[in-house]
Amino acid sequence: MSVTYDTTGLRGGRVQTFGITGLFRTCWSALGEWRKRQALQATLHGLSDAELMDIGTTRGEIDYVAANRSTDPRGNLSAQ
Repeated sequence: MSVTYDTTGLRGGRVQTFGITGLFRTCWSALGEWRKRQALQATLHGLSDAELMDIGTTRGEIDYVAANRSTDPRGNLSAQ
């Protein structure tokens, strides 16, 4: 593991790099997330408009929902 310093000078913190192994893990993780997004998009595109309305989304929101799985596109409804 090597340590490189932040070049902007704004933070003064250190950035750790993990070499080829870390790069491979990052790429593998990104590929896994991309595959999950693609599977979710395919599933949602396979639903009818009525089924999409039942789950509270529209066909135009499918890309947003797939890209932001951890957020609710309708906002925070638990506070109401």
